[in-house]
Amino acid sequence: MVRRAIALGAGLLILILLVFGAKGCLDARKNRSLEDYANSVTQIVNETNALGKSFFGRLSDPGQLSVTEFTSEIQSDRSAMDGFLSRVEKLDTPGDMSSAQDSLTLVYELRASAMDEIADRMSTALGDEGADRARRQIAGQMEVLSAADVLYNRVTRHQIDNTIASNGASAPAMPVSTFMPDPAQWISVDSINSALDGVSGTTSDTPDDGLTHGTGIDPASSVTIGGTALSPDTTTTIAAGTDPTVDVTVQNQGTATESDVTVSVTVDGGNALEESIPEIAAGSTGTASIPLTPAPTGEVTLEVKVDAVPGESITTNNEASYTVDFG
Repeated sequence: MVRRAIALGAGLLILILLVFGAKGCLDARKNRSLEDYANSVTQIVNETNALGKSFFGRLSDPGQLSVTEFTSEIQSDRSAMDGFLSRVEKLDTPGDMSSAQDSLTLVYELRASAMDEIADRMSTALGDEGADRARRQIAGQMEVLSAADVLYNRVTRHQIDNTIASNGASAPAMPVSTFMPDPAQWISVDSINSALDGVSGTTSDTPDDGLTHGTGIDPASSVTIGGTALSPDTTTTIAAGTDPTVDVTVQNQGTATESDVTVSVTVDGGNALEESIPEIAAGSTGTASIPLTPAPTGEVTLEVKVDAVPGESITTNNEASYTVDFG
């Protein structure tokens, strides 16, 4: 009986040790997953802060960037934010972090959506027609970026820190996320106007060649799809099932030869599709052919724009708008 009791006690002790050992292993694995999650979020947040510093630094001082160069940089920033959202959505999230992950995902959805809208409106905001409305829309998206900062700093990072602490895991406190450095400065239309008015609008300094520089399109005859001229005054019907290409004829209205003349087309305010005309001699014309991919369906609005060339001061005839029914 004594031997049986000793054996039973030893077995019970071994079982207890196995249970505690297994629990310790599970706890350690869980803590590592929590710490890995926190480290991944920290890396994304730090990179986001760097992007914000670059983005708003460029708005504050565009330097010698032309409209084309400036909008290209903004598009790059938009792509970077979309990349951050994708990384957040793919995080290996421990169960205890599910609430924090939902909050973090919302933060980056707000940021990515705002940057998409800002990038989409930037070309119009730097032009003439529709610039005031586009700038108001950009200011509105700045409020969204500010709200995302508030959500992260007041909710998300505390959720992550508290989950780490309550599980006994070890990870540095989550960093503050300040994508927008000074909300009071950037959420007003006046601030946006001041920033965008600093963009030069040319691809370089005004040429000192004694020649005149300027381009233009004839809205009534210079834009066609499949040989059909578009009219700014009526809806043009294009047969469905085709692969439409917009042909934009640009006239050099100055006395100097112009190079790398950029033409862009947007469909219902979406991403700009661009094509460059290598060279247009003085008084001559050149044509940019821009495929619409994916092919639009139904009734859409096409916005056609010719970027200002160096030294061009009058750009009122550089844009045109058309209603097209791909029926």
